[in-house]
Amino acid sequence: MIVRASRDTDVPRIAAIYAHHVRHGLASFEEIPPDDAEIAKRRLDIVAKGFPYLVAEADGELLGYCYASLYRARVAYRFTLEDSVYVAPTAIRRGVGRALLGALIPACEAVGARQLIAVIGDSANRSSIGLHEAFGFVRVGLLPAVGFKFGRWVDSVLMQRALGAGNATAP
Repeated sequence: MIVRASRDTDVPRIAAIYAHHVRHGLASFEEIPPDDAEIAKRRLDIVAKGFPYLVAEADGELLGYCYASLYRARVAYRFTLEDSVYVAPTAIRRGVGRALLGALIPACEAVGARQLIAVIGDSANRSSIGLHEAFGFVRVGLLPAVGFKFGRWVDSVLMQRALGAGNATAP
């Protein structure tokens, strides 16, 4: 498996992976999967800002993707990014998420970010919570019942990890 920067040609597979999670999971609070054009627009916006958007592939098959974007738009948040990691349903439990997040963290440090936030849909999402814990994220909050999907209320778990010098020095 290799992790590399995403390309325009990856968009259809990225869109398909995301669509699966929108339709069947709680990692995303979207309910209607965006089309390829919308995914391409979102990806381009992230890449144009200089933030990492990575894919994992093996034997020519795209197995998952991840990216980091601004946590919030206000200027004071400019050193804080939010990560997103999605794995193809056929590649779950094959180390894809670990490979992606393991590459994303140093890529975020390389752009000068000092904090990385994970907003995890569903407090029962042990896979994502465990993945983030394995990379040094700590749970910093719970937003109970902030989403409503699949006929039930869904929590968001907030996790955070310092990058580089974190808050020990000014950026």
